[in-house]
Amino acid sequence: MSGDSSNTSVASIGVSSSRRRGGVINGIPKRCWCGEEILPLMSKSDYNPYRRYFRCAYAARKKLENDNHFFKWIDEALINERVQMKVEKELFDKVDEVLAEAKGSMKKTMLSAVVGCVVLVGVMKVFLKSW
Repeated sequence: MSGDSSNTSVASIGVSSSRRRGGVINGIPKRCWCGEEILPLMSKSDYNPYRRYFRCAYAARKKLENDNHFFKWIDEALINERVQMKVEKELFDKVDEVLAEAKGSMKKTMLSAVVGCVVLVGVMKVFLKSW
């Protein structure tokens, strides 16, 4: 994963792993779970020549293989980001619908309260005049 063509590693085989102590990470974090920065690198392997990926700086420096430090192919990360943005947009659209519905309901409630107050004032005026 250091980019050397002599290494056969997760990066050269084409498997993307982005885990943080057992959990899956969506997107690209600023730092690996170990505290090191995430670096954009380029594969120089025979299996994935010039394919770009993100890797934990510590793991890249130590040329670690099959470890739990951050690794993700850039193209896969972009696809994941796009899918996540689509899901978020659908969620925001749903929230907008609910807010619009609540706003309409609130207008009806306010209108009912205003009409009720006007009727109450009218009834009180009639009652006070006749008293």
